[in-house]
Amino acid sequence: MFLNSRRTACACLSTLAFMLFSQSAAAQGNTLRIIVPASAGSGQDVMVRTAQNAMGKALGRAVMVENIPGSGGLIGTQQLVKSAPDGNTIAFVSNNHAVNPAVYPKMPYDSLRDITPIALVAETPFLLVVNPRKLPVSNAKEMVALLKARPDQYNFGSSGNGTILHLAAEMFVDAAGIKAKHIPYKGAAQAMNDLISGQIDFAVMAVPAVQAHLKAGTLRAIAATGAARVPSLPSIATLQEQGFNTVVGGWLAAVGPAKLPSAEIKRLQDAILAAWSSPEVAKAMADQENILTPMNSDGTSNFMAREQTRFADIVRKIGVSLD
Repeated sequence: MFLNSRRTACACLSTLAFMLFSQSAAAQGNTLRIIVPASAGSGQDVMVRTAQNAMGKALGRAVMVENIPGSGGLIGTQQLVKSAPDGNTIAFVSNNHAVNPAVYPKMPYDSLRDITPIALVAETPFLLVVNPRKLPVSNAKEMVALLKARPDQYNFGSSGNGTILHLAAEMFVDAAGIKAKHIPYKGAAQAMNDLISGQIDFAVMAVPAVQAHLKAGTLRAIAATGAARVPSLPSIATLQEQGFNTVVGGWLAAVGPAKLPSAEIKRLQDAILAAWSSPEVAKAMADQENILTPMNSDGTSNFMAREQTRFADIVRKIGVSLD
């Protein structure tokens, strides 16, 4: 009991000390502004806020997280693009950043030239899940055989046209050579409800969103969509292992405005990667079913360019366009 109380007291003192440091730094104007172009409470937001204190400690300055949602991340990222390249404003963007140029006819900025990639930090793994009452299959090969035997009889849902969950499912459908009708929803929660009730047959969903339903048996995971199996679900093979050339997950990357000086890139890159690899953040990411994927600025730049190209390819095939 004494040791637990002592640990709690130490943790409280540590948190208090960091808060006092942050307030002092903020008063001196030494605050890093982090834009999250997604709503508060979203997976993207939770991940950034989980690492907020660690990033502040690694950078030696206060860190303020600001949510600027809207238009698939366009509004928040536009604020980043307009900010001064002085190392005082960065953003954490997700797959949407690479998808948007393909689905929006007019972009307010160039997704590659108007930002400076700093670091890739983590990935949220996805699963291909089915309603087992509608699709009584155990793996992706069985599912493909069933859909090919009954073409145009099945559908899948997503969090909306042009979202990463939509495109991830389309990538599988394309790789498998099957046909299924897409049903877009206004968010993953609505799609999940209809998947459980049987209004839709399958979907690609983030692991944290489906864990409880997998345990209850209302949904069945038949494949992981990433490059590796999900650590907490080691029995579920990847699509690649099952013979389908599809690898996709939800990634998170730190970026700055264009023309960020090389010294600032290095300083931010090193501090962010150190923060995200710290024991407390690593544990939190594992608890949230996220996977750390550290990558430096150059690697992140190449990665984001490749992602933009491959999302453009699938969008071109399915013909998605947003206003």
